[in-house]
Amino acid sequence: MVVPAPGLPARVRIHEVGARDGLQNEKIAVPTEVKAEFIRRLADAGLTTVEATSFVHPKWVPQLADAEQLYPQVRDLAGVALPVLVPNQRGLERALGLGADRIAVFASATESFAKANLNRTVDESLAVFEPVVRQAKDAGAHVRGYVSMCFGDPWEGAVPLHQVARVCTALRDMGCDELSLGDTIGVATPGHVQELLNLLNEEGVPTDEIGVHFHDTYGQALANTYAALEHGVTTVDASAGGLGGCPYAKSATGNLATEDLVWMLHGLGIETGVDLARLTATSVWMAAHLDRPSPSRTVRALSHKEQ
Repeated sequence: MVVPAPGLPARVRIHEVGARDGLQNEKIAVPTEVKAEFIRRLADAGLTTVEATSFVHPKWVPQLADAEQLYPQVRDLAGVALPVLVPNQRGLERALGLGADRIAVFASATESFAKANLNRTVDESLAVFEPVVRQAKDAGAHVRGYVSMCFGDPWEGAVPLHQVARVCTALRDMGCDELSLGDTIGVATPGHVQELLNLLNEEGVPTDEIGVHFHDTYGQALANTYAALEHGVTTVDASAGGLGGCPYAKSATGNLATEDLVWMLHGLGIETGVDLARLTATSVWMAAHLDRPSPSRTVRALSHKEQ
């Protein structure tokens, strides 16, 4: 039953991360052909932004070592944006060489995670990204800046809001078109989300340049998403079937499941363009390849109905 709530956006763009962030921490090697089919099925379900892969060194993320083989298989999908993550200029050159026109860089709001994930300080990592962003923009690419540990860090605890805002404004100043605020270990709560969004607006970052990326560690991902929607955010990251975690933060559990997000948004009368039945079938299909059930509550509920 659709019951709209006042003050919410009419439409939300889902930034689907299942094929990259969702699969990167899986222990079972997923064949390139299966990844390509996963992306095609996600697109067929109506998702218009599907993050395809990462051009990181294979040593660090073995699951995504096939980026050069995968991207050409999906790059011609009509009407679908296929962002790719790049860690440095070498990664960017590999991506641009294959025709990628949507690039993402990955920064940290905390020193501990910057060291664990990037082996650099926060300022050193920003210095690395500046020429990457500039080169990507010169090539005509859209650039997204991920900011991890925006709400809490497993080593440092609570993260001061001004610390997050400093990294966000630095990425925006160097040319990022969009920022994704990551709750990497899933500790955010709705009031915390609204306070950070308020501060970013005060610092000159408009809401229409902000996306949110919540993990469901404490069951707060949908509540936090709702808080962001109330603020006017219209880009929400999610992962089909709730796949994903973070190889560098062991307390990080799965991403917000795209199906759970779509169920809530459609119930609120918010357009997404996503066919929930097709999306659910895709997640069930991928869960079979991974040899385990999907953690998404909506996938489990709808799959049970069909049995």
